[in-house]
Amino acid sequence: MLFHEKVVLVTGASSGIGAAIAEYFAKNGAFVAITGRSLENLEKTKVSCKKVSSHEPLLIQADVTKDAQRIISETISHFNRLDVLVNNAGVLRGGSVEAATLEDYDYMMNTNVRAVFHLTTLAVPHLIASHGNVVNVSSVAGLRSFPNCLVYCMSKATIDQMTRCCALDLAQKGVRVNSVNPGVIITDIHKRGGMDDEAYEAYLEHSKTTHAMGRVGNVEEVVEAVGFFASNEKSSFITGATLPIDGGKHAMCPR
Repeated sequence: MLFHEKVVLVTGASSGIGAAIAEYFAKNGAFVAITGRSLENLEKTKVSCKKVSSHEPLLIQADVTKDAQRIISETISHFNRLDVLVNNAGVLRGGSVEAATLEDYDYMMNTNVRAVFHLTTLAVPHLIASHGNVVNVSSVAGLRSFPNCLVYCMSKATIDQMTRCCALDLAQKGVRVNSVNPGVIITDIHKRGGMDDEAYEAYLEHSKTTHAMGRVGNVEEVVEAVGFFASNEKSSFITGATLPIDGGKHAMCPR
C-alpha cells in the first residue's frame, strides 16, 4: 500500500489515463479526489475505484479552466490535507502554423497550461505542509517538435519548463515536481480532438513506425510511472525530471 491514507487529487479523471491513475492510487491505499467535466464518466471512475479500495472517492464535477479554486477547496475541506496533485487534464487539437487559430490556442493553453498553473499554485501551501509532490502529465510533444500540432506542442513544452522551475522553487521546502511524457497511448483523446474511427486506426498503425519499439503504449504503462514519481519511497531524490514513456519516440527522427 504505497499511498496508505495519502490524499491524491487527479484531474481529468473521467476517462483514459486519468481514470486509470485514480484507480491505481485507490488500489494502493490512497484517499482519492477525482475531477472532470463529465459526471457520468466520473461516476464510472468512482465505481472502479470502489472496487479496489475501501475508501470512498471524492467526486468533484468541475472544469479545470473555471473551477480550480473550488476543486482545491473541496478536496481540502473533505480530507483536510493534500499529498499528491496529478495534473492530468488536457486537450488536443491538430493544426500547423497556417491552420491553427487563436481559438485553438486559447482552448489548448487554457486547459493544458493556465489551469495547471492555477491548480498548482493553489495546491502548493498544502503540499508544503504535507511534504507532498506534483506529477504533471505532459507529452513527448513537449520534448520534441512535430508538424501539424503547433499549439499542442507549445502547451506541453510550457508544462515541462514549469515542471523544472517549480521543482527548483520548492525543493528546499520538501516538495518534488516531476513530469511524465507519454508518446501515443491508446485513449480517446485523439477522437475527442476530431479524428474519426478510420483516421484513428490509420494513425495508430502509422505510429508503430514512429515509436522505436514498434508499437503504441497503453495507459497502465503511464500509470506506473506516475505512481513511481508520486511515491516518496521510490523517487525521493528525483525532482524536475521529464520522463518519456514513448517506446523510444523521443530518440527517433522519422521523416
